[in-house]
Amino acid sequence: MSSDPWGRVDETGTVYVRTADGEQVVGSWQAGSPAEALAYFERKYEGIVVEIGLLERRVKTTDLSAKDATTAIEHLRTQVDEHHAVGDLDALRKRLDALVATVESRREERKAQKAKQADEAKHAKEALVAEAEELAQSEQWRSAGERLRALVDTWKGLPRLDRKSDDELWHRFSHARSAFSKRRKAHFASLDAQREEARKVKEKLVVEAEALSGSTDWGTTAARYRDLMTQWKAAGRAQREAEDELWNRFRGAQDVFFAARGEVFAERDAEQGENLKLKEELADEAEKLVPVTDLKAARAAFRGINERWEAVGHVPRDARPKVEGRMQAVERALQEAEESEWRRTNPEARARAAGLTGQLQAAVDKLRGQIDAARASGNNARADKLARELEGRQALLDQALKGLEEFGG
Repeated sequence: MSSDPWGRVDETGTVYVRTADGEQVVGSWQAGSPAEALAYFERKYEGIVVEIGLLERRVKTTDLSAKDATTAIEHLRTQVDEHHAVGDLDALRKRLDALVATVESRREERKAQKAKQADEAKHAKEALVAEAEELAQSEQWRSAGERLRALVDTWKGLPRLDRKSDDELWHRFSHARSAFSKRRKAHFASLDAQREEARKVKEKLVVEAEALSGSTDWGTTAARYRDLMTQWKAAGRAQREAEDELWNRFRGAQDVFFAARGEVFAERDAEQGENLKLKEELADEAEKLVPVTDLKAARAAFRGINERWEAVGHVPRDARPKVEGRMQAVERALQEAEESEWRRTNPEARARAAGLTGQLQAAVDKLRGQIDAARASGNNARADKLARELEGRQALLDQALKGLEEFGG
């Protein structure tokens, strides 16, 4: 008989293994020595040990499923329970029991992890749905559209939930996208309609602008162009290509008109500048007639000057009041001289001579006061105009005084 700590072979060749429950028959051995029999079954034991070790490593280091791990454990447990090996079979059972606990623990961990991932996925998808539903109301068509497309990619990267939950969330998500697409489509359709209407309006404005480009009715046409520009701005924008083409035509028509007007105004301004010089020279000549010493000669000279004045064309509008005022002052001086002469030669004038002299003196004093006030306020133009008028009034006053002396003589 041969034995070791974990087994023995009796005289009949029966091989036993020692366990906590007592000896168990492993098998019989007739082909060799008892030592060889024990060695054979010990090798089978070592084989089971190796398989258990491999399974332990797989469970700890790989993604071996709990189902596959359990199947492998049961297979090894069967080998251990069938007692076809010599060794510490109880230790192997304990290792298998520990492995069962490990697998179960891993199963629970994975179950919890899967539940956590599912919960996270659900919250993530709910967040995507909430954002999509908010974006569905946006009018930032480009950025919102791009964001919705990005949300779809994010959704595809998330794990599926249970069918009911996933379908419900996807329905809301899809509905939000559809609602946004529908609103965007309606918006751009409306925008296209508005742009088409704007194109029609601007086409009419361009046609009128081009028709006016050759007009020489400068004031009326310039005002009309301003009206057309106001209507252009109010019409809104047409499609980009149409807008650019219509604007180039509209602006081109205006440019033609205003360029022609500019040339005419430049020529007119130059001509009126020359006319102003001529009228200023005539005003200088007329002012030399005052004070009036020879009424008949002064009146004849003034008529000649005035005829030449009328023959001269327009002067710049802002210069007209000043130069015309100078001529009017001379004309008033002549009129007053005529009235003075009439009073002097009229038998009834003697009685009024003294009163007229007083009136003229008052007028002269008043003008001097007005001149002083104008210069004090810095209005030299008015002061100069009043000064020229004063010269005529002073001349009349001098004549009145002289006439009064004559009446007195």
